[in-house]
Amino acid sequence: MRSVTQQTQQPRRIMLLDTASLYFRAYFGVPESVKAPDGTPVNAVRGLLEFIDRLVRDHQPDDLVACMDADWRPQWRVDLIPSYKAHRVAAETEVGPDEEEVPDTLSPQVPVIEDVLDALGIARVGVEGYEADDVIGTFTGRATGPVDIVTGDRDLYQLVDDKREVRVLYPLKGVGSLQVTDEAWLRAKYGVDGPGYADLALLRGDPSDGLPGVPGIGEKTAAKLLAEYGDLAGIMAAVDDPGARLTPSQRKRLDESRPYLAVAPTVVRVAGDVPLPDVATALPHAPRDPAALDELGARWGLGGSLARLLSTLGS
Repeated sequence: MRSVTQQTQQPRRIMLLDTASLYFRAYFGVPESVKAPDGTPVNAVRGLLEFIDRLVRDHQPDDLVACMDADWRPQWRVDLIPSYKAHRVAAETEVGPDEEEVPDTLSPQVPVIEDVLDALGIARVGVEGYEADDVIGTFTGRATGPVDIVTGDRDLYQLVDDKREVRVLYPLKGVGSLQVTDEAWLRAKYGVDGPGYADLALLRGDPSDGLPGVPGIGEKTAAKLLAEYGDLAGIMAAVDDPGARLTPSQRKRLDESRPYLAVAPTVVRVAGDVPLPDVATALPHAPRDPAALDELGARWGLGGSLARLLSTLGS
């Protein structure tokens, strides 16, 4: 029998960071003149620490996970849609993920970010063969309490679920101004719920991800079709129904796009079955490795950005 304490205990709130999305924003939002003592730019490092500080102060998660892209362009997605993120490939590799096009002064900062997060004791999770979105999707599916997903990537709107208290915090300017994306916001903006957003995205296409979409089916048309027929399966059933109220052009284009539409859902929808490692996700209140953190702070000149985060974590 559960004790009174267990019965009244509030469920834990987990915050999942789309880490690359946030450090890219930090990189472009903080001047490159912010440098370490040796002159190396650390604008992304310091900017990300400031983001995390603000997020923890404002939203007070019980658990925090920095989700990483162990593979930013998984081969299983490329096998289905070869154009997937193809325009972002800087160099192809024979073994492991292709090299992503990243600003020259950002690449050296990523290992520093990883080292600092590890020394702080903030859980950092990337799984071979999967993107951070997939890691976020799997953590979200396993969560037993509220979930805050922090990302500048609208693809993760598909995880929004009011019943499970899953929302997306989308940075508008830094992280001081966040768009709180719930089902009401999605319906007002796009006319769909969370799962409906994935269908909307694959119908509309997304040039930034190399997804062609269905020719002639833009965002508004996709939303109307989903409102009329419920989901992608309903739309395709309508294509086969001579009595359905599709225009001849819509019917033709959807019919011709069957090969794409057969594989696009697997590519667009985040995976929910990533083999996550066993990690401690509780928000740390003291650094895991204070000596390493002191050394990193001094070497990279992390100054007030790190000090403020440590103060917030310790409070």
